[in-house]
Amino acid sequence: MTLPTSRLAPLALALLVAACASEPRRATPLDQRGVERLAAVRVDPVAATRILNGYRAGRGLSPVRLDPALTAMAQRQADAMAAANALSHDAGGSFQARVHAAGLDAARAAENLGAGYYSTEETFAGWKASAGHDANLRMTEATRFGIALAKDPRTQYRAWWALVIAGDPPRRQELSAGPVEYFGSNLPPPR
Repeated sequence: MTLPTSRLAPLALALLVAACASEPRRATPLDQRGVERLAAVRVDPVAATRILNGYRAGRGLSPVRLDPALTAMAQRQADAMAAANALSHDAGGSFQARVHAAGLDAARAAENLGAGYYSTEETFAGWKASAGHDANLRMTEATRFGIALAKDPRTQYRAWWALVIAGDPPRRQELSAGPVEYFGSNLPPPR
């Protein structure tokens, strides 16, 4: 049976949306090679800093520093995605809510997610190849970042990555009004 072209587009869209939904845990275990390969996956913070800053420098952007608070935020998101078996910015709560809870300026924060990558280098290559993720890597206001990995061999992608990149909050400027003057009163100023 052949479907008319007008009915294929909604079907394709439905399949695409379904593919983004949470997948059931895998019932079959990994073979020994897969287990060893997943066990070897590590976040390399030194390599991540080198890759990200080299990429930014090549585009005339300032370097960023690895930040423990952003790394913890990224780890919570990676863990939430692995637990939910879902590649989603909402797995650990909405990004907006997580940014607010972390005290970040939402206009100066972004998140890159990835899954199924087996090295820091492979993860960054995937992000660079994606327009939205690439724009986050090139955020001009960025001064710091955090990167994390969660692993679960029973999930669809097995390796779950999260990167949070942000700028420092804007500096507060204190305005001094100068000394207080009391007008129209016969009372002395308070002490």
